[in-house]
Amino acid sequence: MDGDASRVVSARREIAAPAEVIFELIADPAQQPRWDGNDNLAEAPAGQRVRAVGEVFVMTITKGSDRENRIVEFEEGRRIAWRPAEVGKEPPGHLWRWELEPLGDNRTLVTHTYDWSQLTDEKRLVRARATTSDKLRASIDRLAAIAEP
Repeated sequence: MDGDASRVVSARREIAAPAEVIFELIADPAQQPRWDGNDNLAEAPAGQRVRAVGEVFVMTITKGSDRENRIVEFEEGRRIAWRPAEVGKEPPGHLWRWELEPLGDNRTLVTHTYDWSQLTDEKRLVRARATTSDKLRASIDRLAAIAEP
């Protein structure tokens, strides 16, 4: 089995936009399909803007099924993380995290992490292994294209 280190993948880059602008695109699930570099997200109903740990937002993935995403980390404008699960089921153990570090008025260091070190669902392992830092970087790049003036 893989070691835990290979089960935590991340990417980072500076984006020429304020952290608040970038965070709004991440914390509003309806915006997420616009920048998803993993090509996994189809749509999310409007009005689910995340504001606290414990909230759940629903996302339809490209295969047509819905996922409930439980917020497990939240700091407005700085950090958000969620654990996806099939509707009505417990999360199988993977986590998506975004961290934003303001570097000035219009620059933000953005770190995107996919952590599957606790993933227990065998049928998800192939997809988890395929989620590389390049795919995470693609999400950051797409986010930059939308957020930068």
